[in-house]
Amino acid sequence: MSDLVLGLRLYARGASTVLRSPRLLRLGALPALVTVLLYVAVLAVLGRFLPDLAELLTPFADGWSPGARSATHVVAEVAVVAAVAFVAVLAFVGVTLAIGGPFYERLSELVDDGVGAVPPGPSRSMVTSLARGARDGLVLVALSIIAAVPLFVLGFVPVLGQTVVPVVAALIGGRLLVLELTAPALERRGIRFRERRRLVRSRRLLSWSVGVPTYLLCLLPLVGILAVPVGAAASTLLARELCGEPTSV
Repeated sequence: MSDLVLGLRLYARGASTVLRSPRLLRLGALPALVTVLLYVAVLAVLGRFLPDLAELLTPFADGWSPGARSATHVVAEVAVVAAVAFVAVLAFVGVTLAIGGPFYERLSELVDDGVGAVPPGPSRSMVTSLARGARDGLVLVALSIIAAVPLFVLGFVPVLGQTVVPVVAALIGGRLLVLELTAPALERRGIRFRERRRLVRSRRLLSWSVGVPTYLLCLLPLVGILAVPVGAAASTLLARELCGEPTSV
């Protein structure tokens, strides 16, 4: 079975696991519900000031003909929306992790133990779990901003910015999400960040087929409430696969 098909099956199994369990759904959806309110507010502000922001970013077009100036503003608006959407999705997940660190650790444990017992890992207090969630959330937001800068610049390139850049953004975003959402399961196994990166990189297609659907679904604010816990469950199964463990009962 190809890694693409396997990854999509893991994602579907994660979705089925969460959606059939009210307990898992509550654990994952509550932090995301809080975050989605912030997400919607940011989108509303962006929509209000987008034309002004496009003009601010394109002063070089002020002396051009009206048609060329309008076209440049449209390209700038698309580039801004693409860059903001990229950062917003990862920030959405990052803030959700910061708010709900203990919830997602518990969700991962329940999914993990439902497939097969693993070592309990280091015990953490609620404060420690919240601190780890906040740390991971900040790292995810910081990495998203760093990655968004070149994507924003490339967004001004005609055709390329409207075709290739969104695909690259989804691939980068999917990988970053997988790195964070596999953390609880892999840390239970004593695997830290550097080794986690190596594992995810070792099977890129498998990781993308779990991370990219999560990224794309999180572009839709209300859907993101479900996409984050589903992605967390699927990433737990992905972690088992990366470690050579069974992913079904």
